[in-house]
Amino acid sequence: MSKSRFTIAVLISGSGTTLRNLISEREAGNLKVDIGLVISSKPDVGGIVFAKNASIPVKTFDHRHYSTAAALSDQIFPACRDALIDLVVMGGFLRKLNIPADFENRVINIHPSMIPAFCGKGMYGIRVHEAVIEKGSMLTGCTVHFVDNQFDHGPIIAQQTVRVNAGDSPQTLAARVFRAECELYPRVINTIASGTIRVVGEEVISVPLND
Repeated sequence: MSKSRFTIAVLISGSGTTLRNLISEREAGNLKVDIGLVISSKPDVGGIVFAKNASIPVKTFDHRHYSTAAALSDQIFPACRDALIDLVVMGGFLRKLNIPADFENRVINIHPSMIPAFCGKGMYGIRVHEAVIEKGSMLTGCTVHFVDNQFDHGPIIAQQTVRVNAGDSPQTLAARVFRAECELYPRVINTIASGTIRVVGEEVISVPLND
């Protein structure tokens, strides 16, 4: 099996809105990578339909069949190796993974807050935006980071801020944050694919193309 371009796998657990955006950006020529595989932690979710409609191979590893993060990870990463995946992209993937050594700094996630605020175990989806509003924060946003073996942890690659408006509901705030995610995630993926970033300790730095 061979490939000509940088190739990503997208991990999903539900409706696949992030996957849908990445497919749209790829079709528009804005995402400069191939989507070689979609992996779902649940069967029969909406995101699988988006993948199949775009002729992207899909593998499902039902999380209920795996008692530990290690057991689930032992299925997911061999599938990524077989598909010659360069980067694993979490798109609403809600299961914890154990990152093997050969995928260190090759798995990314986007979280709907400005990490380290409003993150960690149990903080996902609408819960994040409810917490932001309850706290009275004036700014929120989204964060793309490399994934390690902790929830919402690992070196931060990029962040984008979103203002919290007076009268925002968690739903209206979520919609604006998601629009920011749709802009930020493809841009970060393109940057990683270009080879112009490197992780040094816990810091992500830019490097020249010829470095």
